Amino acid sequence: MVRLLLAGLLALLCTVTAQAEKLLEPALHIPHSADGHPHIAITLDACSGNVDHRILDVLVQQSIPATIFVTRRWLVRNAETVAIMIAHPDLFDIEDHGRDHVPAVTGTEKPYGIKPAGTLAAVDDEVNGGEAAIALAFGKQAKWFRGATALYSPDAIDEIHHLGYQVAGFSLNADLGASVSTKTAAARLESAKDGDVIIAHINQPKRSSGAGIAAGLLDLKRRGYDFLRLSDVAAS
Repeated sequence: MVRLLLAGLLALLCTVTAQAEKLLEPALHIPHSADGHPHIAITLDACSGNVDHRILDVLVQQSIPATIFVTRRWLVRNAETVAIMIAHPDLFDIEDHGRDHVPAVTGTEKPYGIKPAGTLAAVDDEVNGGEAAIALAFGKQAKWFRGATALYSPDAIDEIHHLGYQVAGFSLNADLGASVSTKTAAARLESAKDGDVIIAHINQPKRSSGAGIAAGLLDLKRRGYDFLRLSDVAAS
């Protein structure tokens, strides 16, 4: 009886461990600069809610290119911001963040407590639903996909590739899900190195992290950093 109980507990532990280990957070870099000026790629998630004009206005006023990962539910609420982005095609590369901001994870594990897609069919719906919204709003097809939480089950990554998208990882998380202070966000962004792909959020205007991202962008530009969109480079 004791042996059976121990065996059951061991099996449960192995299952939990396997589930915890199976989620992947892909890394992504762009090639190092060849001219001595460090360059980076700013990628900003627009998950839901509104737009953070502290960040958007810096991007437009300072002519800083960025890749914006948008969900369908963000697009339908932010028509004025969509118009601004359409008016600046040289600055904004619009890519797929999904239909409803559902993690591209099969099974039942909830990354950061968010209910996952669960099945590959639901992953397809999330990816294709985001793509359809981008096509409707911008008249273009996305090439990159970043799922909610930026965590994936391995089979979901394979499925996203099968659908024709590259998975947008990152090398520097500047705002930790828009959860950090102004000072911390600025410091994290200011630490960017040549070839970094930075992730932050542009949909949290009431959180202090946005002010830090705006300040960090200005600091990097003053220091001579060049900014590239993912569509401008061959990432690795």
